[in-house]
Amino acid sequence: MGSASPLQSVSRLRYILASMTEPSSEKTRRAACLEEARAEHAKLSAERAEHDIRYHQQDAPVISDAEYDSLRRRVEALEARFPELAKAEPEAKVGAAPAEKFAKVRHAVPMLSLGNIFAEEEAEEFVARVRRFLGMPAEAPLAITAEPKIDGLSCSLRYENGELVQAATRGDGYEGEDVTANVRTIREIPHRLKGENVPDICEIRGEVYMTKADFMALNERQLEAGKPPFANPRNSAAGSLRQLDSSITAKRPLHFFAYAWGEMSEMPASTQMGMIAAFKSFGFNVNPFTTLCYSSEELLAHWRLIEEERAALGYDIDGVVYKVDDLDLQRRLGFVSRAPRWATAHKFPAEKATTILRDIEIQLGRTGALTPVARLEPVTVGGVVVTNATLHNEDEIGRKDVRIGDTVTIQRAGDVIPQVLGPVLDKRPKGAKPYVFPEHCPACGSAAVREIDAKGEVDAVRRCTGGLICPAQSIERLKHFCSRNAFDIEGLGDRQIELFHNDGLVMSPADIFTLEERDKGSLKKLKDREGFGATSVKNLFAAIDARRKIPLNRFIFALGIRHVGETNARRLARHFHTFEALREIGRAAQDENSEARAELNAIEGVGDVVAEAVADFFAEKHNEDVLDALLAEVTPEPMEAMVTTSPVAGKTVVFTGALERMTREEAKAQAERLGAKVAGSVSKKTDLVVAGPGAGSKLAKAEQFNIEVISEDEWLARTAV
Repeated sequence: MGSASPLQSVSRLRYILASMTEPSSEKTRRAACLEEARAEHAKLSAERAEHDIRYHQQDAPVISDAEYDSLRRRVEALEARFPELAKAEPEAKVGAAPAEKFAKVRHAVPMLSLGNIFAEEEAEEFVARVRRFLGMPAEAPLAITAEPKIDGLSCSLRYENGELVQAATRGDGYEGEDVTANVRTIREIPHRLKGENVPDICEIRGEVYMTKADFMALNERQLEAGKPPFANPRNSAAGSLRQLDSSITAKRPLHFFAYAWGEMSEMPASTQMGMIAAFKSFGFNVNPFTTLCYSSEELLAHWRLIEEERAALGYDIDGVVYKVDDLDLQRRLGFVSRAPRWATAHKFPAEKATTILRDIEIQLGRTGALTPVARLEPVTVGGVVVTNATLHNEDEIGRKDVRIGDTVTIQRAGDVIPQVLGPVLDKRPKGAKPYVFPEHCPACGSAAVREIDAKGEVDAVRRCTGGLICPAQSIERLKHFCSRNAFDIEGLGDRQIELFHNDGLVMSPADIFTLEERDKGSLKKLKDREGFGATSVKNLFAAIDARRKIPLNRFIFALGIRHVGETNARRLARHFHTFEALREIGRAAQDENSEARAELNAIEGVGDVVAEAVADFFAEKHNEDVLDALLAEVTPEPMEAMVTTSPVAGKTVVFTGALERMTREEAKAQAERLGAKVAGSVSKKTDLVVAGPGAGSKLAKAEQFNIEVISEDEWLARTAV
């Protein structure tokens, strides 16, 4: 940009600040310094704005972080000496420096919450109650607006003379957080209002939200960066708006719907719908599904329409808000407690939703099982965004008569995988055909059959008979081997495994650990392949080397023995201590009447099914060959001994919400090492719930069952052994 060097800029800044101390007329001296400071501030601010655009919008910085920080400090030094310079253009504030904490904002008009209703009868009672309070006869016209209730974060925007001067969260309704710098990064929020009839003081209120598509893309980026995904669009929008560093907010795709107001020096309209129209004329987005109704029947009809359209909307809603349209009537109705008499929120059922079934995909597991998965239009159910749901098996698909293109009802109860309850038949598209379950493996073409057990009953699951020739089973076994609770090799995710397998580089677990050596002798180096580079390959090889020693329970789990999940892997590891001891017993246990089989059966929680699966695994010569090759590269080590005298030993613990000082897997491993059992859902048998930010239904259930709830810090203090 042709700017001065950092040394020249610093020298110039020192001259300006130092000249403030030279003896002369105070007023004359300050005026002269201010003019020079203003010119320097404008130059530095323009330079900083350019770097903000390169960094935050183009992802192509041309200076180092240290140089940028030096530039920022020079601007702040000028603003500290000359406060009148601090009111910079909004665009220059996109990359504002992180604040130590949010300042508090006292709302001129409280941001109070709405009352909730859930049944249709309650909607009818709301209208009747308004009429009774106003003394209106049943035949008198009463207009009520109905608008979708956006599931986001409430925000109040204060404009003075048309300029955005402050933005605040709802907070407790009376005092919120100052998020002005972050709000300035949201493109849909104007920095200056349009039109000629804008009130001198104008507080616009609405909802900051994230679309479903943007949320899914954000989570993909989180996972690619090795960071935990967000639970739902509402949480991600709230977290994005509350970032201490506004540059992070600037990278998040946030949106805004305007629907309410706070302090107004002059009202632009006399009705709710008129105010919405005014907001649109000022330059705000308003929800197009907002409409006027004149009876409870019309309100309920619109509520049902919105519920049906919910799946097709690009954003999350959790109900419909009803508001008396006439503002004079709103003032007469007033408030009761902290909620208005003139408005209420008619919520949708929390744990169910309707959406569109886009496709039925057959997934092939590492055991050869063909599992039908419903691919859905994203929808939030019980606080979690759902894009996939289980269809269980072909019998369930037939029984429910679910077809591609159907609008279906989804249910998510507790922590179970979302399931499709059934189709909404009156919304079935013409020409939708019954689903035909494949009788051949989609990966290798081998026959897919349903086995008949010893009792003559047909297995509900159809399995591929391709075995070792089936590439999907091989790939899935490798994915399982590298999964988080197994070897957990950073940089070797599903995409990389598929790529390496398709290129013939990694066909078995041992191949992972010989990859670096083979790459040295290869003409086509891994670093030269598309999507890789010298640094990423170096990091991958380092991550692989870091897993050459691994706890025995993780090693056993990684092998993918049928019926041996994390829990049974721990049981086997604690019982046998070494892999060779387990291997010896597994070989001997092929005889159902052997002492080895009896020893396996005697392990608490194992039983006949698991014992047989272990014996079958070691009976397969191919598995023995794979193990020999793997053990030449990897050393399984005894897992950490379980502490039986800890304060949580023998207790059932549930973790919920976001953990900030450890990952969920670290917390789980720690709890189990201390003798606790970690459960995924809260029940009457739960002893303790550890709740972090964003805890939802599990926390509510814990309170319902009167279960002890503690924070992450309290958990760490309690388990410090």
